Amino acid sequence: MPWGELTAMLTAIFWTATAMAFEVASKRVGSLRVNTLRLPMAFIYFFIFCWIYRGHPLPIDAPLHAWIWLILSGLIGFVFGDYFLFKSFTIMGSRTTMLVQTLVPPITALVGFILLSEKLSLKHIAGMTLTLSGIFLVVLTTNNGKLGLKIPRRGLLYAIFAALGQSIGLVLSKFGMRDYDAFASSQIRVMAGALGFPILSFALHQSNSLKKTFHDKVAMKSILIGSIFGPFLGVSFSLIAIQHTKTGIASTLMALTPVMILLPSAILFHQKIVWKEIVGAIISVSGASLFFL
Repeated sequence: MPWGELTAMLTAIFWTATAMAFEVASKRVGSLRVNTLRLPMAFIYFFIFCWIYRGHPLPIDAPLHAWIWLILSGLIGFVFGDYFLFKSFTIMGSRTTMLVQTLVPPITALVGFILLSEKLSLKHIAGMTLTLSGIFLVVLTTNNGKLGLKIPRRGLLYAIFAALGQSIGLVLSKFGMRDYDAFASSQIRVMAGALGFPILSFALHQSNSLKKTFHDKVAMKSILIGSIFGPFLGVSFSLIAIQHTKTGIASTLMALTPVMILLPSAILFHQKIVWKEIVGAIISVSGASLFFL
């Protein structure tokens, strides 16, 4: 398997682990506190790794073009996108939230069309329709013949905002990174997010509430694990993937997370898997694959 596709598959595995870890932490101490802590933790990992791997603990060799666009990517992807992603975790759990994230491949294509003038074909439109159909199969239900949402509308809206932030962040990352090192590029994005979340926390008047988190051992352990598999390994491998293959193909393979998360969430969280969720996940990922492959 080509390197780009392989790293995209690994990214989906990493994001499965981080989604479950951050769901636990977010439900215990709140999504904003988790986000405020996970990025500084990830920055420490990057500092040590890049010092050993590149000889530069900080991305001092990055060109100005990379700094500008990767910072913007970090603010949109981490601060905007992940804030709503974690809020969605607390409302409807990581399994359903990550299913909605299969919207990322078609949204990425739309963003690419708007920002990079990439064209959509009839096959692309068919893939988007199929992906949406799989999601609707899971999130919609019937009650006395009336169609409605089986999950909170606010949770679904937050998950859509998260998908939008991730899509825009991914396109901006590729545009800003070019041939620059993927780990150093991820470090710039993490630095932007690490600075952005305290500002958001202060604006929402939650800047003095981190003490509760430090005293919660389960939450801190979950944040530690999630920080390794998410902003450190997951984000870095996603950038390696888009360097070695098309952004759409990479995001399609990363969208396998909803399928991968079904079994571990059933084992660890004792969440019942129903046939509609399995079929919906398969249809969604099939639609994403049709869209790009």
